[in-house]
Amino acid sequence: MRNGYFQLICSKTGTSLKIMEPRDGGQYAYVRDIIDYLNQYGIRYNSAALNKGLLDARVEGDGYQFQINDDYLSEVKEGFLLNISPNKMIAMARFYPPSKGGGRLSAREFMEELELRKIVYGVKKQEIEQFFENPEYCTDIAVAQGQLPRRGKDAKIEYFFDTDLKARPTLKEDGSVDFFHLNTICHCHKGDVLAKLTPADLGDMGYSVYGEKIKPPEVKRQSLSFGKNVILSEDKLVLSAETDGHVMLSDGKVVVSNVLEVENVDISTGNIDYNGSVNVKGNVCTNFSVKATGNIEVQGIVEGAFLQADGDIIIARGMNGMARGRLKAGGNVISKFIENAKVSAGGYVSSEAILHSEILAGVEVTVTGKRGFISGGRVSACDLIQVKTLGSAMGSETVVEVGTAPDVKIRVQQLQKQIAENKRDMEQLKPHLAAFSKRLAQGIKFDAEQIMYIQEMLQKQNLLKKSIEADSSELSSLQKMLEGGDTARVEVSGVAFAGVRICISDVSLTIKSNMPYCKFIRQDGEVKSVPL
Repeated sequence: MRNGYFQLICSKTGTSLKIMEPRDGGQYAYVRDIIDYLNQYGIRYNSAALNKGLLDARVEGDGYQFQINDDYLSEVKEGFLLNISPNKMIAMARFYPPSKGGGRLSAREFMEELELRKIVYGVKKQEIEQFFENPEYCTDIAVAQGQLPRRGKDAKIEYFFDTDLKARPTLKEDGSVDFFHLNTICHCHKGDVLAKLTPADLGDMGYSVYGEKIKPPEVKRQSLSFGKNVILSEDKLVLSAETDGHVMLSDGKVVVSNVLEVENVDISTGNIDYNGSVNVKGNVCTNFSVKATGNIEVQGIVEGAFLQADGDIIIARGMNGMARGRLKAGGNVISKFIENAKVSAGGYVSSEAILHSEILAGVEVTVTGKRGFISGGRVSACDLIQVKTLGSAMGSETVVEVGTAPDVKIRVQQLQKQIAENKRDMEQLKPHLAAFSKRLAQGIKFDAEQIMYIQEMLQKQNLLKKSIEADSSELSSLQKMLEGGDTARVEVSGVAFAGVRICISDVSLTIKSNMPYCKFIRQDGEVKSVPL
């Protein structure tokens, strides 16, 4: 702290300096301050006399006065030195007292002086007014303060899905690794928020004490980039899914697709369970599965795998199921060939060859093309089976069924089995209930546990009876459906080999000898062959 200062004394006999000693532990005015002041006003001085006088002042005490020249000067008004920091952010003033008979500045005059020097920003009016009310000389006072620019923040995009998908096996509870279930797909649903943008904070402009604008540091700006099936909010800050599917980041764009494309289904992808359609450019390997709510299209071969689609299943190069492969489609199944597999379709099944497979089609099965044969296994359809060659000369056991939807026959078998089991259970209850009734008629009393046991058997008997009645009613309706099938048929454009069994609704026929170009229909309660 420096509160010591000096004052100029002007007289006809010369110019003197009066040195005021500091208070409360402060410091004397710096020699440099005194020299700068004298130089500013062009006051001549003798350096030796000045130095001696300053040293004597420290000995003589407060108010010591000594002459520095013999010039006659006019009285000097209160003055100041103004210093601007190199970055132009702060203006510091150091005030000097007026000579003994000189006048003081006013706060208004000082601020006008600042304006003349183009110091217009951040002028500290309150501090300046306080100084002029209670001056403290030879001390730096901040009279203007600039504003540093406020640094902003880069824009930020937050993605709500994994943007760095890599095949990572699932860890089982026992610690082993499941390579069939990999985290390779980011599923999304319509309306899901996929990404959010926090816009760049550009910061605030800074100003020097001269009012010069100072730009804040540049920040990184970003915008949300997106492709198909993605919606951008009105404020351009949120991306959401327009449809169900899977989301991915492609070349910096958020894209949603309801068709998943993979090269192969193997250990690189694991099993696929997708809400949409799946397009496999290569093959589906043994023991892997593909499930889709849309269609499944395989451009290669399907091995002993499981494919399930709510829509169609299309296999360009065919399926060799190795006795473990299965296809299940809510729509149609189209495959170049089907071998050693189980296939069910809500619509039709179309192929060039079916070998040793179980086929269930809700509408029809067509096996055409250059080969166009069904050999071995069981092929069922509701309306039509159309084939070029049925069976084989080798006598492979081949069964074809038409007339009723295959699932109806399966349900009939299930109901027949369930009714039989329930009737058996009821028969087993009868002796026990009869024995209790006899004892009750004899006046024998039962304890609480026995009564509860009787109630449980009666309740079970009642449930079995209701179940049998409901199942019998459904069975009766389904059996009437099996009795229909007047338009159901099997068409053979080549040859039907001996040994093939043909079932139409509830009747069947085993072919005794090879039959060319024929059609099998149900007529007069039996299967008959008519010309095609």
